[in-house]
Amino acid sequence: MSDDEGYDSLPTPAALSDVFHVEERRAEDDRVVYVGEPLLPTETLEQQVWPLFREAGYDVRLQTITDTEEDPISGVELRSRRHALVATPAGNSLDSVPWTNIIMFALTVVTTLFVGSIWYHEPAWGPMELVTGENWKFSAAVLSVLATHELGHYVFARHHDVNASLPYFIPFPTLIGTMGAVIRMKGRLPSRKALFDIGVAGPLAGLAATVVVTIIGLTAEPITVPQRILESSNTIEVQFGYPPLIQLLAELVGQPLEYPNDPTRAVSPIVFGGWTGMFITFLNLIPVGQLDGGHILRAMAGERAESISNVVPGLLFGLAAYLFFFTNSGRAAFLWGIWGGMAVLAGAAGFAEPIYDEPLDRGRFALGVFTFLLGALCFVPVPFQLIA
Repeated sequence: MSDDEGYDSLPTPAALSDVFHVEERRAEDDRVVYVGEPLLPTETLEQQVWPLFREAGYDVRLQTITDTEEDPISGVELRSRRHALVATPAGNSLDSVPWTNIIMFALTVVTTLFVGSIWYHEPAWGPMELVTGENWKFSAAVLSVLATHELGHYVFARHHDVNASLPYFIPFPTLIGTMGAVIRMKGRLPSRKALFDIGVAGPLAGLAATVVVTIIGLTAEPITVPQRILESSNTIEVQFGYPPLIQLLAELVGQPLEYPNDPTRAVSPIVFGGWTGMFITFLNLIPVGQLDGGHILRAMAGERAESISNVVPGLLFGLAAYLFFFTNSGRAAFLWGIWGGMAVLAGAAGFAEPIYDEPLDRGRFALGVFTFLLGALCFVPVPFQLIA
């Protein structure tokens, strides 16, 4: 068998000779490694070889790898760091049943059903209670918003032939029954256009679902708060802060968000599904690192994105300090302080870097501005308060 056999339609070492001197080519699990010396700067090299590997169905990245070999005289294991073009399959096909995704989704259904039963004042402590109450409405509201957001990313990743996982839902018995959902981006991003489309698709799709869920919740019958809860000295009220977008929707449909003159009535918990969508949308649109907002900003501003995003942690820490020292909102101050720290870490991790770094067209740039404005309508400085 010749050196070029067994590598599908991958480029031969000779095909790369003008830009990369190949000393060795080897297969490692599902990837192929070309060890050698680059003849061009990293960015230029990757742009030159990208079409050759992409045509064969592979992503490629220039990396530094560590090789080990035994010294023939001393027997000591020697390590050397070498340059290598590492090619990995770019396909999105599912080779097996995604059991991890399925199990995590099922667990998230359980946790959102449980939390939903509490919001409906019918705590489900057994399996039958979990599936026979009205709590499914809350669960469906939260999960539909999260799923639509993540599937927006997934669909556009497939559209641009970028390898991405199905959504991973994160079960946790918080106020909303989950810590959200994520997808894993496994492939390289070919262009700023692809980076923008994938980044913006999630928030816009999620917001569309959020608006629908919120309107359904606002027009649903309010729930009745049991007398035992109103009279209990141990009752703790969760008072949500409603962002401008929810308030606008409430005005449009002519329905209240609160019943201050009737403590026995409360807005349908379905509305909290909409609140969840808006809160998560705002957090995702924080313009740093690998968050959706970071992807959109990097696609819009190019290399200037880093200078812009460096301001973000300071703004979040400033908001936390203001709430702590000048308002009675210690929990909200803690929340934004945590997110300030997360913004520092996300910024340190850096932005996604596309292969071809060409500016966006005007239409996409305008859509990016519009998306950030929608995100601003989802912001509320004090998301919730616990009141005894």
